[in-house]
Amino acid sequence: MKLNELLGILNHEVPFHTAESWDNVGLLIGDKQCEVNGILTALDCTLDVVEEAVNQNINTIIAHHPLIFKGVKNITKDGGYGSILYRLIQNNINLIALHTNLDVHPRGVNAMLAEKIGLKNYELLDRQEDAYYKVQVYIPAQNAKSFKDTLNAHGLAKEGNYEYCFFNTEGQGQFKPVQGAQPHIGQIGDIETVAELKIEFMIQSTQIAFAQELIQTHHPYETPVYDFIPMQKMSQYGLGMIGELAEAQSVESFVQSVKQSLHMPSVRFIGNRNAKIKRVAVVGGSGIGFENLAHQRGADLFITGDIKHHEALDAKTAGINLLDINHYSEYVMKEGLVTLLKDWLADESVKIPIKAATINTDPYDYM
Repeated sequence: MKLNELLGILNHEVPFHTAESWDNVGLLIGDKQCEVNGILTALDCTLDVVEEAVNQNINTIIAHHPLIFKGVKNITKDGGYGSILYRLIQNNINLIALHTNLDVHPRGVNAMLAEKIGLKNYELLDRQEDAYYKVQVYIPAQNAKSFKDTLNAHGLAKEGNYEYCFFNTEGQGQFKPVQGAQPHIGQIGDIETVAELKIEFMIQSTQIAFAQELIQTHHPYETPVYDFIPMQKMSQYGLGMIGELAEAQSVESFVQSVKQSLHMPSVRFIGNRNAKIKRVAVVGGSGIGFENLAHQRGADLFITGDIKHHEALDAKTAGINLLDINHYSEYVMKEGLVTLLKDWLADESVKIPIKAATINTDPYDYM
């Protein structure tokens, strides 16, 4: 399988456009035409992770955290992030990042954390709204099929696992070509009545310019009539998960079970230690800002990482219980992504080894 095919599958399953606007996802380093001989999943692409890929003769790393995020001023062997980039390029290793697009995926990082800590019946905590456009195009009925075929062939009018998603309304179009016109149908100076279809279909907000170009190029009329109508719908993606434990637990009991299930040497609890924990929300990484939503949705505890002093104090004052499980807890995505990739790649996974990196990239020593 070529790298370009892998990227297409990833973009279909974990759409790159669902990442935050500030994020850097997709192919960061690589040759789209090269053959993928193996995949190594990692939380962070460190030099040790690159060496693990080299030693296992794996030429593609899929990391959660983007290596190229802040400005890189040089690429040398002498240390820093530049040395990691140098080693990747030197060994022809492709690097792909699935970051916030994997965070908001319904089977992504937060679902993986929810499974690990034992949540049942969990669902998205903060479901996104997708901006999209309904397109209306008026076209002679005799040209409608070939026009729709072209739009479909270029990837438009797709919804989930369905293609060729059009709605057609029959009607009559009227126009009178005047001096200077070059009409596809009709004569200069005559009012023409044509059997037309109004074709409706949906596109993503990122497809407007492409859709307009296709309409202008492939519509038979010299001056096609079309509309782009902005719409919104609830997305299948969203940040965080909220669910319930099989039975209520004390803070002490639940915290110990979280530490054990995530293999965390230490965590930090903020709030009422006498509380009973039944309904739990989790946002992996740095999720402060969603604790109020979790509280409003009935969570007895909100789990995330990177909680600062004043954020903890604000939550405690507001009566919101927090558990800081550190940013590194997202390491669960390594094995979790292996499972997803084997599912998404189906028969290809039999031919291509897909492994989780064994390197612990937690920068902290717990003393």
